[in-house]
Amino acid sequence: MNDEATQRLEKIESHLAHLERHYEQLNAVVVEQARTLRKMQTLQQKLSASVENSELERIKGTNSKPPHYQ
Repeated sequence: MNDEATQRLEKIESHLAHLERHYEQLNAVVVEQARTLRKMQTLQQKLSASVENSELERIKGTNSKPPHYQ
């Protein structure tokens, strides 16, 4: 190979190495965001259930029993 082709190949390999490094970094970020999203979804479900239960208890507490149940 001539010198110009060798230089071009080295430049391409260098760029490819940088792209691979960026890909790995982005992949790590995506994986971490997926973990965070799963945690947030779990917490949201727990919070939703808690709010629903407390709302049901509030409704039960405000409804008085009919006279024939007392």
